[in-house]
Amino acid sequence: MRDAETTIKYPLDALNFFLADVRDGLGPYLAIYLLTVQKWDEASIGAVMSVAAIAGILAQTPAGALIDRTTAKRAAVIVAAVIVTAGSIVLPLAPNFLFVATTQALTGVAAAIFAPALAAITLGIVGPRAFARRIGRNEAFNHAGNAVAAALAGGLAYFFGPVVVFWLMAAMALASIVAMLAVPADAIDHEVARGLHEQANGRSDEQPSGFRVLLTCKPLLIFAAATVLFHFSNAAMLPLVGQKLALVNNALGTTLMSACIVAAQLVMVPVAMLVGHKADVWGRKPIFACALAVLIVRGTLYPLSDNPYWLVGVQLLDGIGAGIYGALFPLVVADLTQGTGHFNVSQGAIATAAGLGGALSTFVAGVIVVFAGYSAAFLTLAGIAALGLILFATLMPETRPVEACHQRLVPNV
Repeated sequence: MRDAETTIKYPLDALNFFLADVRDGLGPYLAIYLLTVQKWDEASIGAVMSVAAIAGILAQTPAGALIDRTTAKRAAVIVAAVIVTAGSIVLPLAPNFLFVATTQALTGVAAAIFAPALAAITLGIVGPRAFARRIGRNEAFNHAGNAVAAALAGGLAYFFGPVVVFWLMAAMALASIVAMLAVPADAIDHEVARGLHEQANGRSDEQPSGFRVLLTCKPLLIFAAATVLFHFSNAAMLPLVGQKLALVNNALGTTLMSACIVAAQLVMVPVAMLVGHKADVWGRKPIFACALAVLIVRGTLYPLSDNPYWLVGVQLLDGIGAGIYGALFPLVVADLTQGTGHFNVSQGAIATAAGLGGALSTFVAGVIVVFAGYSAAFLTLAGIAALGLILFATLMPETRPVEACHQRLVPNV
């Protein structure tokens, strides 16, 4: 690990910890707030979440391109954190469909900055050789931050109601800005951060390849398809669980949702660390296949009972799937794009496709719930995960460096 990484290890840890509650916006808490406080129906909740998500999805690729080009990565993270927080805390002022959809769309656009920026900053500091371990550590602190934030939200919501999540997000955003400023600007090699090779002098003498080369990399396209199906299956599961919990006990809906999130996030911490340590040993393919398999199991177990303890228990499996995905996604993209100079825009492009799957997931699941019930929705999501597993297992090659030499794309096409 490079000396620069050692110098900023703890600021990076803090950044990932505090930004955890900000980067996803209100997430499943939005569904609970609209259902229990504003009395929206499930289909309307699914629609507004999909509209907001689509706006954010459209920003993913431009956000990645921006991060590839800019040397003001720290400022980009800070501005995005401010916009996401402001867009969320004003929501209770006018909770009608148009206002909620508009504000959440704006926060989705801003939040698109976080994933490529954090990955780029990390790669630019530690370099490709230490990237797997550091990404695993990033994800572990991200999940720990989510767990702490969810625990605080659950406890405070018990006394002050669901609106408390808005103020908690504001506090976490302020702390994340302080952590971002603690990362020295000169610790980031912006050429390495975009996926160009690190030379002996710590710089790169390569030129970025053309964008067309990204469309000729079959493994990259297969991985994109697999991530779309992963998100289509996964995105709606937690909001649906939250709605079921709220219907079982209206007064404790937010608190029970927090229990679900805390349980899963606590599992994600060791899973992310394990992936970071073992991805270069076991390979990327079997680990990602495990994440898809876990989604199938979750979707088939949820319909078996409405008992809150059962639902929270099954939600523990989300810690395995999401923990794997978060730590593995940037590694596979880095493998497939190293030497192109398009690491971050490639992350954004795949995230765009995956986000479309996630946005459609909440809408489709909401419609299925209205017409066929929650069990049918969960089983449909499990079937989509099974399709993704078959696709990935049969077509995706291994990409870890020792076996695939990074599946390097041809530069300058």
